[in-house]
Amino acid sequence: MGTVLWGVLVVGLSVAGAVLGFAVVRRSVPMEFREAHNATIAVIFGALYVMYGLIGGFSAYFVAYQYDLAQKTAEAEASSVQELHRLAEGLPEEERREVQGLAESYARAVIEEGWPMMREGRVSAKAGTISDGLRRGILDFEPRAEGEDDLYAQCLALVGELDQNRALRLLEVREGIPSIFWVVLIVGGATTVCFTYLLAVRAAWLHVVMIAAYTLVLSLTLFTIGALDYPFDGTVQVGPDAFEAALSRMESYGGP
Repeated sequence: MGTVLWGVLVVGLSVAGAVLGFAVVRRSVPMEFREAHNATIAVIFGALYVMYGLIGGFSAYFVAYQYDLAQKTAEAEASSVQELHRLAEGLPEEERREVQGLAESYARAVIEEGWPMMREGRVSAKAGTISDGLRRGILDFEPRAEGEDDLYAQCLALVGELDQNRALRLLEVREGIPSIFWVVLIVGGATTVCFTYLLAVRAAWLHVVMIAAYTLVLSLTLFTIGALDYPFDGTVQVGPDAFEAALSRMESYGGP
């Protein structure tokens, strides 16, 4: 099911449930009782609203930051592989063929195996093996000719960046909002919605509109947080576009 359909389903059911709950409470709690305690209820609701707004805002910022970081990490990793492939042009023929072949194989493994496995919350062992081979290929190279020392240093730096970005990307496969935080978000959201039922609004249609609007915004926020929570296997995912573009460029270089 697409993201939009999931969103419509989640938000629609949340709003419908909130309105249904209000219908039950309106019949059970007399208007006189709500009017008598309206000032107290409004103060408590305001405090809950502010606290929940801070928690929800922090959570939304966290997942948006994580998603953006995951995207930039994938782009940096793909860029390191592509640059390593380009720098390998300056290596002796045997080393050049090995490094460029491993760089292309790594990008291909990440696209064809790594990404599908990340969508399932798993890690590709094949890509890891190729990455190790690429690192060994650079470490085993011994500079001989003039200028190869600088080239070797650049390749070593790129291998380090590749390893670092790969480790960050794999960490983000498993990293998301802690479960206890989801309990707070869901229970807190339901509590604030329930408090809107107790406000003394005489016009039933206006009260329903207020509750529906509040629940709409709240459920949209929670759905967005959930969609972005795991950037590689969530509802909204970071794709392998950067690796696909890098592989296309590497193959166009006319490597081995």
